[in-house]
Amino acid sequence: MSSFVNRYRAGMDAARDRWDALPRPARWLVLLLVVVFFYALPNIQIPGIVTTETDWATTLFTIAYYVLLALGLNVVVGKAGLLDLGYVGFFALGAYTTALLTSPDSDLGTKWGWLVTVPIAIGVVMVSGVLLGAPTLRLRGDYLAIVTLGFAEIIRVFATALPALRGQRGFGEIPHPPGQKSDGLPLFGVIDTRPYYWLGLSLIIIVIFAVRNLDRSRVGRAWVAVREDEEAAEAMGVPTFKFKLWAFAIGAAIGGLSGTLFAGEQGFINSTNFALLFSILVLAGVVLGGSGNIAGVIVGGALIAYLPERLRGLKIAGQDAFEYRFLFFGLILIIVMIFRPQGLIANRRRLQELKDREKEVIVGE
Repeated sequence: MSSFVNRYRAGMDAARDRWDALPRPARWLVLLLVVVFFYALPNIQIPGIVTTETDWATTLFTIAYYVLLALGLNVVVGKAGLLDLGYVGFFALGAYTTALLTSPDSDLGTKWGWLVTVPIAIGVVMVSGVLLGAPTLRLRGDYLAIVTLGFAEIIRVFATALPALRGQRGFGEIPHPPGQKSDGLPLFGVIDTRPYYWLGLSLIIIVIFAVRNLDRSRVGRAWVAVREDEEAAEAMGVPTFKFKLWAFAIGAAIGGLSGTLFAGEQGFINSTNFALLFSILVLAGVVLGGSGNIAGVIVGGALIAYLPERLRGLKIAGQDAFEYRFLFFGLILIIVMIFRPQGLIANRRRLQELKDREKEVIVGE
């Protein structure tokens, strides 16, 4: 197994070197072909990859909003180095804001369209991220994780207990995104999930561009400084608290955006949709793919959404083994983390840090 891991590392390093050696036009051409492939993916039946127990387009949509969540959490965990265990709370706030403003079951009396509620939901979630972060971001490590965990539980309990949020009865008839086909039928219906996947993929591309631009800006450099050594960054004049608050607000906004997408596709939400396990899975995707690396986070988010669906048709000795799928899912995660602790597509900086620590251990011995 160690020889396989070494070959994998060597292959990843060689792939990075070849990518860096490509001229800029060639890179853009490759990226364009990749984007075209993913837009065509719902119409491609790939043997051994397509899920058989779940509609392929539905699986792809699930992957899309998990990847969107992973990108948002990566801003908080991977970029700024803040451990957030309550990210599902922002996802829930985005979904509930959309439901309250659009559903006939809402007590607010507003019956707006889905598209109008998207910027409102993002604004509400960003404000909630600031309100949560302002008193808590002076905490670090495990203490911050406990506070964010409490935030997610508060949102869940409120969603269950407050009559206005309807608990497990939930909100129905949430409108779908607008749009019509050439024959006049709604583009976003309840039968064909492909348009939802294409919308999710478009949002992912927009978020990637936004996060990449932030990465290369003063904000991104400040996040790296905070993540690597907050005391040193503070001593060098970086307003660490302000930039941590920015990370929290931006990560929350992306989580809220994913929540509005989820509510628009489902047409119904209730308090059981936002369990704590959701946050843990998204965090596992960030770590599994490679914290701090956008490509790695995309792969990790896709895997945690895809593997449970792919294992639905699991058979052992010719017998259905559906109830064991999460056991095998967990085993896969454990094996990957043992042999690839830095993630499947590691951030170069963190990869170098792990190598330096390995050298320190060897020298210390």
